[in-house]
Amino acid sequence: MIKVLVTGANGQLGETIKELFCTNSDDILFTFTTKVELDITIKDKVDEFFNKNKFDYCINCAAYTNVEQAEIDTKSAFKVNAEGVRHIAQICKDTNTILIHISTDYVFDGSKKEPYSEEDIPNPINEYGKSKLLGEKHIQEVLERYFIIRTSWLYSKYGNNFVKSIVNKINENSELKVITSQKGTPTRCVDLSEFIYYLLKSSCIDYGIYHFSAIGETTWHDLAVHISKHFTQNNSSNILPIKMVKSKTKRPLYSVLNNSKSQHIFSKKVDWRKSVDEVVKNLIINQ
Repeated sequence: MIKVLVTGANGQLGETIKELFCTNSDDILFTFTTKVELDITIKDKVDEFFNKNKFDYCINCAAYTNVEQAEIDTKSAFKVNAEGVRHIAQICKDTNTILIHISTDYVFDGSKKEPYSEEDIPNPINEYGKSKLLGEKHIQEVLERYFIIRTSWLYSKYGNNFVKSIVNKINENSELKVITSQKGTPTRCVDLSEFIYYLLKSSCIDYGIYHFSAIGETTWHDLAVHISKHFTQNNSSNILPIKMVKSKTKRPLYSVLNNSKSQHIFSKKVDWRKSVDEVVKNLIINQ
């Protein structure tokens, strides 16, 4: 029996893993914890939980993800994304647990014109990206057996995300102003969850950093327009393109990830449009 801990289980990725794989026929036993049950920023609690339960893997989905707020409450962002990750890495080392950690495309500055590979040097331009990169560094300093998975523009039927927000706004017949200046790849939590599950099931030992996202690239505006096509009223005329919004937070203008390394071991390739279509249809049906 492979014993797996999932932290941050009430986030959209944790919820998706629970829905898809909580019950399985591969002798993989999951334990799901929320912040209330396991706060990764409290080292003593983390140590006690791991020593009491003994896990083979830890999937760390716990994160401070509010990019805008991270500029204001930087201390909290670093406490979770860096200090908390260091606690997890150290106890994983002490208990011989393999860590699967979720990171972000925002560790890059967006100055490239082609997809970022794992060999590209990170250079985050906001506090959220800086905190996530420091968490990555802590893992690499402490552990030898780890998977750091950088992903981008996550969405699902759970939680708060761009795809759900656009669906709701279209239903309200609201006028939307969506930026055209950022380009990336929307990534469905289902697809990322399947990649993570593959790492568990295959007992993969090719440790290191992996980039994982859907195939293709788009802007936030074009993504919103694509979503609008699923509605009978097709309110794309209400989705106005703007170059930039007023914000103190810098965001990478280009953060598409090169997936060739993850595709080498996990051959499933899904175009972002197909994955978005499936989630949007599900959201519309269940409204």
